[in-house]
Amino acid sequence: MTPNGLVLFLFILSGLSGQIISINDSLKIGCPQNLKFKTKQLIIPAILFTYGIAAIESDYLKLVNTELRNELKESIDEKVTIDDFAQYAPAVSVYAINNLGIKGKNNLRDRTLILGTSYLLMGTSVYVLKNLSKIERPDGSSKNSFPSGHTATAFAGAEFLWQEYKDVNIWYGITGYAVATGTGFFRIYNGRHWLSDVFMGAGIGILTTKIAYWIVPYLDHHIFKLNKSVSSTMIAPFYNGNQMGVGMILNLK
Repeated sequence: MTPNGLVLFLFILSGLSGQIISINDSLKIGCPQNLKFKTKQLIIPAILFTYGIAAIESDYLKLVNTELRNELKESIDEKVTIDDFAQYAPAVSVYAINNLGIKGKNNLRDRTLILGTSYLLMGTSVYVLKNLSKIERPDGSSKNSFPSGHTATAFAGAEFLWQEYKDVNIWYGITGYAVATGTGFFRIYNGRHWLSDVFMGAGIGILTTKIAYWIVPYLDHHIFKLNKSVSSTMIAPFYNGNQMGVGMILNLK
């Protein structure tokens, strides 16, 4: 398979970042605080995307994937399922820290809009790329390895935690990225993904959260014009027999 289809899709995704409309100080109080667009913010996602796409065709990078997988396979005694939970930890931490009285950049309603937008963009991107690439997983269980959805979720949450709390304490964000990196490692360790899958997932997670911070304030103020506030919220894990995750219930007034 040639990576042309993937390049086209990622061009469209990245192109969203070029359609940012600056939000000035005249925005009403209560609008989400946005992340000012700067070209350098695209550098890390671009590097991760480049590696992930190049590994589809590059014999050398395919060899790197295989060698890393073989080295880890020799040391695996049993699979570790912590990555199924760790992927949600950075995002959930934002709400947990706020509940402790440590305020972040945005209020409950606004940050939830941002996280929801990020997850929507991230989930759509992962789904489309998995169906375009059809790359077999290291354990041979299916052909939807590229990119890593767990890693994308973890890094979307890590960037969310970073943006909300970097001005309060930089270590919150660093810890979030450490957890996200660990999630990616265990996806490789458990034979569910190649290194390139993890790189691509990380890039998608970071970029989609940045895009959410760029566009949500504009959409909120100029299109939706919502004045609702969240009066209560509940976060709880769920398990439907096949999948595990974290659900959120909001009471708007």
